Amino acid sequence: MGRFRSDRAVQTTTFEKRLKHIGTANDIARLATDVTVLDIRRYRIREGAGLDKRDVIYYSDELNDEFSTAVIEPRKIDESYIYDRHGFFRAVSRFFWYRIIATPCAFLYVKLHLHQRTVGREKLKPFRKRGIYLYGNHTQAVGDPFTPNVFCFPQRVSFIVHPNNVSMPVLGRINPSLGAIPLPDTREAYRSFNTCIQGRIEKNGAVVIYPEAHIWPYYTKIRPFPDGSFGYPCKDDSPVFCFVNTYQKRGNKKSPRMVTYIEGPFYPDMDLSLKQRRKKLRDEVYETMCRLSEHSDTEVIRYIRKENAADHPAAET
Repeated sequence: MGRFRSDRAVQTTTFEKRLKHIGTANDIARLATDVTVLDIRRYRIREGAGLDKRDVIYYSDELNDEFSTAVIEPRKIDESYIYDRHGFFRAVSRFFWYRIIATPCAFLYVKLHLHQRTVGREKLKPFRKRGIYLYGNHTQAVGDPFTPNVFCFPQRVSFIVHPNNVSMPVLGRINPSLGAIPLPDTREAYRSFNTCIQGRIEKNGAVVIYPEAHIWPYYTKIRPFPDGSFGYPCKDDSPVFCFVNTYQKRGNKKSPRMVTYIEGPFYPDMDLSLKQRRKKLRDEVYETMCRLSEHSDTEVIRYIRKENAADHPAAET
């Protein structure tokens, strides 16, 4: 354990520094998502089979505070990293891990553990044979990579993720087959990263982005996020959807039901400059996500700003 960093915030800051030579480094770094695809076992050990045990979490920075419990040493994603591997055996391996293993696990976890249902799934149906971008709120360590695979089925889903997700000894080799596209560390890798995303869109896949970047378990509002990640659809004029995972009461049950609301499509205004259309698209998506988040009617964890802590009873974080 000595080689692992104990402070996740330090990891993210270091990652931003490693990316500073890329023009949009800060925007890219904020896309870093701590999704760990098909990593149920680790979270079960740390958090128990049920809900997150924390009742209250105090925060100070909505953009950068991280409340995931995962601690992983990220590998460097440079020009030697191969984003897309080709060949017959690679295709068989992807099919096995994605369709035979991950897809059934996603359905079981989402339906049995999160009691999830989807509102607005029919909006995606006309786009099954077209590449799309999906933007969602980041509130589940395991559920966030699984839920889009459920409501997008049978469309293949990819995720823009933090390098942590391809850095684990075993799962790090499997996660790319499950759709993980790690953020790059070098200019050369950034070119391959962009080519990979464009390739997934051209193959009519769904690319999922969590623009809030950091996991806030069971958070019921939408945190502010920058417009950097909206550059992808603004460049290729692809349709955009947003989804919000809300938490709603299940009678007298302690655990809530996750209800996912989908809205869209949104399109970039190609008559504007890239910077202007990116901001406009971001604002449309953000405002819609804020509206959809109002469907939550229960709080599993209370989030309190640290400067307001004196106004609330002391609680274990």
